[in-house]
Amino acid sequence: MSFCICVKSCLAFLQVFLLFCTVVTVCFAKEVPLPLPADQPTRLSDSAPLLDGSTQKGFQHSKSKADASIVPNDNRNIAENGYEWVSNSKLANSKDNNSQNEVFSDGPGAVLVNLLTSLRHLPPAMHSVLIVMALSWLSWFPFFLFDTDWMGREVYHGDPKGNASETKLYDQGVREGAFGLLLNSVVLGISSFFIEPMCQRIGSRLVWAMSNYTVFACMGVTAIISLVSVTEYSEGIEHVFGGGGAIKIAALVVFALLGFPLAITYSVPFSVTAELTADSGGGQGLAIGVLNLAIVIPQMIVSLGAGPWDALFGGGNIPAFILASFCALAAGIIATLRLPDLASSFKSSGFHFG
Repeated sequence: MSFCICVKSCLAFLQVFLLFCTVVTVCFAKEVPLPLPADQPTRLSDSAPLLDGSTQKGFQHSKSKADASIVPNDNRNIAENGYEWVSNSKLANSKDNNSQNEVFSDGPGAVLVNLLTSLRHLPPAMHSVLIVMALSWLSWFPFFLFDTDWMGREVYHGDPKGNASETKLYDQGVREGAFGLLLNSVVLGISSFFIEPMCQRIGSRLVWAMSNYTVFACMGVTAIISLVSVTEYSEGIEHVFGGGGAIKIAALVVFALLGFPLAITYSVPFSVTAELTADSGGGQGLAIGVLNLAIVIPQMIVSLGAGPWDALFGGGNIPAFILASFCALAAGIIATLRLPDLASSFKSSGFHFG
């Protein structure tokens, strides 16, 4: 009961803190519009295709279409200014139509449409990035959802709906899993300082692939730990061989090791996306939005399908972890074979103040 009260108190505090941050941001953060470049006579919509090339190419294309819209006058005796009047009128109508379409495309209701239609204009290499990203998060979300429950059930053999002894064991496992997440965060923070040197030395492609292979190994080890722990517990020999303590330490080691690939997953895919769409004429925002779709869609799939998937094999967290392991392996193979190597151009975004 006291544990639940502490959790609810923490959630209430976080809600108040987030509300405070929102109020401070709205009241004191001044948004300054970006100035237009000198060589850009008009503003491109954010819904512009990601691969229209430079801005100048877009204007040349529009100009050629406007010039092609000039039609010959039926009366051959009209002077050249007649042609100019027809051309200017059609060009003005074209600009009006474009401005109306731009206002519609920039509206709030068109955000999802812009994200989906921009898939057609992504660089060819971005399709591989999206596939690897989706498979990576299919391997991560089972761990995010069931990590502490895994510690409470498979490692500590507790049951939140069991008797007092089983409930106590489950609570101990959940607390130990929370400590493992602390170790995970520490390793993540330390690993983040080594990502840029690694990408510059061996390339972002191999770094991302290595993170997926690490997740594959760790998720496979969680399944092995679960099988060994459940087998020893059912046979009553975990204390004879000292397996209980060793298994708990091994589980914490897995928690800690997963901080390294998690640091890569939080940074390298977004850097690769920014590099691939750097010359897209302002389409990096849409590209990152599309990349986020490769995160939220796997989250929905795992959230809706992990429970029935585990129940299909008799319950427990082992089936979801095994499936996650294979997804990570597939992501690593595709990353190794299909992703572009951007080692020479990888730059850390760093910290920005002011």
